[in-house]
Amino acid sequence: MRMLLSDQAQVWKEEVVSMDQWTDGALKKSCLFGQLPKFQDGDLVLFQSNTILRHLARKHGLYGKDDTEATLIDMANDGVEDLRVKYAILIYQQYESGKEAFIKNIPNDLKPFNDLLAKNNAGKDFLVGSKISFADYNLVDLLSNLEVLSAGCLKATPLVEAYVQRIRNRPQLKAYLASDAHTKLPINGNGKQ
Repeated sequence: MRMLLSDQAQVWKEEVVSMDQWTDGALKKSCLFGQLPKFQDGDLVLFQSNTILRHLARKHGLYGKDDTEATLIDMANDGVEDLRVKYAILIYQQYESGKEAFIKNIPNDLKPFNDLLAKNNAGKDFLVGSKISFADYNLVDLLSNLEVLSAGCLKATPLVEAYVQRIRNRPQLKAYLASDAHTKLPINGNGKQ
């Protein structure tokens, strides 16, 4: 969300919640599904990360040029979320016992994204179409975490590696990624990376 908003030159106010605030319980009870993030856009209050991403995508024209592209973007994003679930299980449940196997499997996990890129203008554009989408931001965010976990892990998928660099070099996004607003955020809630 932060990457999308910054790349689209949007200004937002973020309220970081401490573990004490969260475990107090009052905030958790106010969240529709008992979890964060919570996003407010005017009078509209949203929960669920991908709902928020899709809302922002529709609002900022980041959901493809037509229904077919929108559907393919949804498919790509579902693939991102499948990999994000694997990553979350590693970080929060199997860090010590599963890290080596997870890292070894990263090239296999990235192959579908490399294949998507290859089929779309030989990897010179985005996951779908010729314009960035919310799925691109979501994937690059996750791949940034994987690079912290295993430096150089994108090298086995050269189209993915080049794509990540191309997106990170977008001027608005590059400035955000270099800012304290990004660099001082923890990668995972439990401090593991």
